[in-house]
Amino acid sequence: MRNLPNILKAKLESRIQNNALRQLPLGNNLTDFASNDYLGFSKSELIFDQTHRYLLDNAFVQNGATGSRLLSGNHNLYSIAETFIAEFHKAESALIFNSGYDANVGFFSSVPQKGDLILYDELCHASIRDGIQLSYAKAYKFNHNDFEDLERKIINFNGNSNQKASAIYIVTESVFSMDGDIPNLEELVNLSEKHHCYLVLDEAHALGVFGDKGQGLVQEFGIQDKVFARIMTFGKGLGCHGAAILGSQELKQYLVNFARSFIYTTGLSPHSVATILIAYQFLEKENMDIELLRENIIHFNQEKNLLGLEPIFVRSKSSIQSVIIPGNEKVKSIAKQLQERGFDVKAILSPTVAEGQERLRFCLHAFNSKDEISNVLQLLSTFVFGPQI
Repeated sequence: MRNLPNILKAKLESRIQNNALRQLPLGNNLTDFASNDYLGFSKSELIFDQTHRYLLDNAFVQNGATGSRLLSGNHNLYSIAETFIAEFHKAESALIFNSGYDANVGFFSSVPQKGDLILYDELCHASIRDGIQLSYAKAYKFNHNDFEDLERKIINFNGNSNQKASAIYIVTESVFSMDGDIPNLEELVNLSEKHHCYLVLDEAHALGVFGDKGQGLVQEFGIQDKVFARIMTFGKGLGCHGAAILGSQELKQYLVNFARSFIYTTGLSPHSVATILIAYQFLEKENMDIELLRENIIHFNQEKNLLGLEPIFVRSKSSIQSVIIPGNEKVKSIAKQLQERGFDVKAILSPTVAEGQERLRFCLHAFNSKDEISNVLQLLSTFVFGPQI
């Protein structure tokens, strides 16, 4: 088998030298502060059993979709699930994609057109940025959660006849995946309406966490009719796989015709779509896990304040809590010490985040105990500040 070209070897060597080489982790039995399974749905035996029963009761005895949804893969479960999802989120329509990455790439590569403008938060997820790179529209980032900077850019483009956009898309996340912080969505809606922009929100880390039934932040603020498109990802709070784009019926029809990551891929299996449906039904009926998660978020914030850790944490009221520990070597060392003591906390290294913004990312769950949270933070305080004398 042929070796890698030298230029690729050099890139790998650079990662090794910078202590930033990515490797696939092995499974472990540590206390989970790393996964995105915020409600514990991925391990729910009830969801597993009810999904299996639903498939048998409705005669869905089929392992795969058999083709793309435009050919042979559009089994009846898709229509059932998309109708339920649209009603749950108070949207005209929902279109299921195979993953959040596919949804973002499909949307941003096909919807904004040449002559349009995309203004996106500088900390938007890689899948959004990759989709934007495939678009023919011009794109510029604005400073993180800085709507004065965003408005300056809108006014600059609208006031210049040589570069005035046909349509302007404002793109951000309702909960940011690395910082766990939340933009002022009401202010953002007002700004988008003032300048007649199309607002697009990725709710990947809000689904299952915010809203009285985990519907997300858009519905918690009641602004669903003022958002052009929402991307709901199921691999976090829903504990399964896939994603949906919520919007108008016209948007759904457009995506079916022009989103390449939807058109040119095999659909999800009936089992995958049934799992999505049953998980949504659990959100509709069960609120206990959401309440437990919220209590744990409050407890985490209280404990970090008591231990004097607040200054080094990014301010967050979400299930993502990040402590900034600059330097790949140092943050990896502290993560390893926590793991050796039984806590699965992951280090996020540059270049995934900017150099100097390396961090430990704590993901909180409904199933974490108060003692686990207190103990891991006590250890963190010891490793960062040294033993208390």
